[in-house]
Amino acid sequence: MKKGLAILIVAAAIIAALFIWTKNTFNSLVAGEEQVSAAWSQVENVYQRRADLIPNLVATVKGYASHEQATLEGVIEARSKATQVTVDPSRLTEDEIARFQEAQGTLSSALGRLMMITENYPDLKANQNFTDLQAQLEGTENRIATERRKYNEVAMQYNTSVRTFPRNIIASMFNFGTKGYFKASEGSDVAPKVEF
Repeated sequence: MKKGLAILIVAAAIIAALFIWTKNTFNSLVAGEEQVSAAWSQVENVYQRRADLIPNLVATVKGYASHEQATLEGVIEARSKATQVTVDPSRLTEDEIARFQEAQGTLSSALGRLMMITENYPDLKANQNFTDLQAQLEGTENRIATERRKYNEVAMQYNTSVRTFPRNIIASMFNFGTKGYFKASEGSDVAPKVEF
């Protein structure tokens, strides 16, 4: 009788310990997933800030360089397409992030062309509103890089947690998957050729 009670107590202790470990692992995975979602939200916030600056920038440039209509329309179209591409934080896969990054890259290229044509307009470059917008845009680009780096760090910590043993057992039981990363654009590892 005492032996049966001892076995029952040991079994209950093992079940309780297993339950506590499973609960704690599950909760830490949920917390990690929430951190990834929060980091993703910050990425979206800084991209939205950039998108919000663009109409004012285009309007300012338009006043000085109205015959650059194709470039201005290109920026507006790229902005429209970039703001339409969204990613659900619960599906932050490599493909979804690449799709988002591609749309944002198209907008970055269009902005680059816009900034290049402004070099031909000294009055525009001297305009205080334009220089303020340009400084805000440069600051936003820096914030984008910072938030993308932070997102990648948080995603790496989460992915490591999801993939390491024995947490991977709980992760697979409750469908916790890995998250995608931001990657450098294709060809960014090659320095541009400069000739004088």
